[in-house]
This record gives sequence, structure tokens and C-alpha cells, in this order.
Amino acid sequence: MLDIRYIRENTDQVEAALQRRNAGFSVKELVLVDEQYRTVNSEWESLNRRRNEISELFKTAKVEASQKAELQAETKKIKERYETLGKEKDELENKVSQMLLAIPNMPESSVPDGVDENDNAEQHRWGEIPAIADPKPHYELGTELNVFDFERGVKISESRFTVLMTNGARLERAIMNYMLDSHGKRGYQEVFPPVMVNRDCMIGTGQLPKFEGDFYKCADDELYLIPTAEVPVTNLYREEVLDEEQLPIMHCAYTPNFRREAGSAGKDTRGYIRQHQFNKVELVKFCTPENSEEEHEKLTRDAELILEGLNLPYRRVLLCAGDLGFCARKCYDLEVWFPSQNKYREISSCSNFGDFQARRANIKYKGKEGGKSRFIHTINGSGLAIGRTLAAILENFQQPDGSVKIPPALVPYMGGQELLQKKTSLVHA
Repeated sequence: MLDIRYIRENTDQVEAALQRRNAGFSVKELVLVDEQYRTVNSEWESLNRRRNEISELFKTAKVEASQKAELQAETKKIKERYETLGKEKDELENKVSQMLLAIPNMPESSVPDGVDENDNAEQHRWGEIPAIADPKPHYELGTELNVFDFERGVKISESRFTVLMTNGARLERAIMNYMLDSHGKRGYQEVFPPVMVNRDCMIGTGQLPKFEGDFYKCADDELYLIPTAEVPVTNLYREEVLDEEQLPIMHCAYTPNFRREAGSAGKDTRGYIRQHQFNKVELVKFCTPENSEEEHEKLTRDAELILEGLNLPYRRVLLCAGDLGFCARKCYDLEVWFPSQNKYREISSCSNFGDFQARRANIKYKGKEGGKSRFIHTINGSGLAIGRTLAAILENFQQPDGSVKIPPALVPYMGGQELLQKKTSLVHA
């Protein structure tokens, strides 16, 4: 959420920054409604002061007999106007709050202009593209190697839910443990949060109210299945004031995640790329504004190291203003190579939110020298999406005979087994 005071004092600059998103956002109406609210609130407070003054006069018996009738009449008028203004004030205050919650973050100055993903700026590439003659897609390889059972997933749930069978279940768990161990060695503290959260959590990280309907919600409770571990992990510190000495706080978390994918009709309908339920390891940081940019770069690099450790070719792209997520002020996408598609596909988004989420969730910190507390900066990114990592491994490590090699970094997590084959589920080295 943007600072309403900053918007008031820098309306033109905010308007220009939001126009870079090319999505029709404007703060002009908000400024008008906010001005109405402040006018009404000022009169309401003035009436309240006068009402208290009159009350105090009666309490201290300082009212002359000749003044009582006049003051009582004034009190009656004040009460009527005060109650009318109170309702108007509350309505306008709520409207300002709802409008603020609907406005996206302002792109950071280093973010390039652009409309969509075609205008994103590639930063660098890593790894050698494997030379594979007529590569099979991961969903064919996975079906043959007892990794996926798509039909039974649909039978027990619906489309875009998949059962991971013997090889798939073991490989998914191996990837998860490798990621958590790797991030733990780099200083991230692991947490395992609930996968159902209340509405305040979803508002705090920016999913609601803007994207109502995109998530799974319990029918009998005001609880949502999380779309990402970013939601519960960020909200660990909601309504708290941290000490600067604690910062940066770095967490990693494995969770299953749930998304309705309401706006993705026709996209990745085959395979394990776009699921309603998927597993992910998330990285979340809390830091000071002064260290925000540096910590964002470090977090992005930590995600890249997972891809490099698995020897998966990837590239980093800087998202243009028009392709930024709602809460992000700056975002890098990491895209892994998929041979069957002959292109890179997103596997992680590493975003710097500035104080946007902290204002929504009211997360602050006290400086070492004391003074007024300040809003913290939050940063997060996938480290990585486990299912997409599994799919990328199948495609990049496929062999001419239809088998798939296990990346060396995962071999210890697979009990020393190095190869997935058709005839035997797992073959020892």
C-alpha cells in the first residue's frame, strides 16, 4: 500500500509512475476522496471539541443560568450534526482505505518501460543448452517413467491436479530437501507455516481485495488455502515492531500451494507446469530500506544457485513496468530451459516490495539509535518452484533410450540412485 501522505504531496509523480504500468491506474480520484474525508473529519473533530467544552462547563458549574438554555440548544444541534458527519466520515475513510488497497506499487526507477513480457530485459544466461535430438516433453517422459499419473489425479480431484507416483514422489521430495538444505546453509531460517490463512493475511501481502476469486476459500470459515508461502511467512510479523539488530530476517519455507488459475484458460493444459496444487520452496526477507536493493540482489542470487547446483540452464530477466506484479516495485524472473518447447520458462520471481506490504500488514522496526519506528522492507522469491524444477530435470537430463539421469546434487537425496528407467523404477549406480 502506498503512503497516502506521499500521494497527496506528490500526486503528479505518483500518477506518472503508475502510468508506466500501462494498466489504467490513477490516484486522482483517491486524492479527491481523501480531501473530502479530511474536510469532513476536520469539522467532526471541531464539533467534538466544542461538545467537550460545553460538557466541561456544565461539570464545573461555570454556566450562568441565562446561558444554560442557549448552550443546551447548541448541544442539541452539535449532536445532530456530529452524528451525521460521523457516518459520512466513516464512509469516506473506508472508501479511501479500499481505494488505497486497490492501487499497485510504483515501479522502481531502474525498471525499464514496457507493456508486457516481450519488453522484459534479459540480464544474463547460465549453463549449456543440452543437445537433444527430438526431445520429449516432460509429461510424456514422466508418464513412461512412473513419475506422473495425470488420469488418477483427475479422477480423485479434477483437471490440473496430478498424482506423483513412486519415482515422482521420491524425486519431488529429493528436490525439496535439497533446496531447503541449500538455503539453510546460506543463512535462511526454515519455517513450516499453516497452509490456511485468514483474510487479514491475504490483504497484508496484497492478494486481497484486488484478486478476490483467484484463490480457494473455505465455505464455512473465513480461511484461504495459501497461493504461496509468502503469505503466511510475511504475516508472521504482522502488527509487530522489530529491532533493527534482528535484521535482515531471512526465512525459507516449503509448502503446498493452491491457485484456481482462473485466468489461465488454455495455458499449459498438458503436463506439470500449471497446476491447481503445487509445491514450492519460498524465500522471504525483512530488511531496512537502506539494505533493500542489496538484499534483493542476494536473494535472487540464492535462487540462481539452486539452478546452477542442479546444472539446469537458465536466464535472468528484469521485468518491465507493464509486466510487474501488483505489489512489486522491482522483479527479476528466473527462467529455466525446456528443450521440448525450445525456450526458457519462468521458475522463480524474485521481487522487492519496498514498504508496500509492510504498510498493509503494519510491520515496522526500531532503529539502533531509537527514535520513531519505520516501515520495514519485504523481499521474496521462489527458491524454487519444485514441480517446474522436476519437469525441467526430466527434459534436460533425458537420454536417447528414454531414461533420465538424476543431477549429481540430488543423488544423495535419492539414496545414491542415479537413473530413472522404464523397466526398473530406480537403478543404482
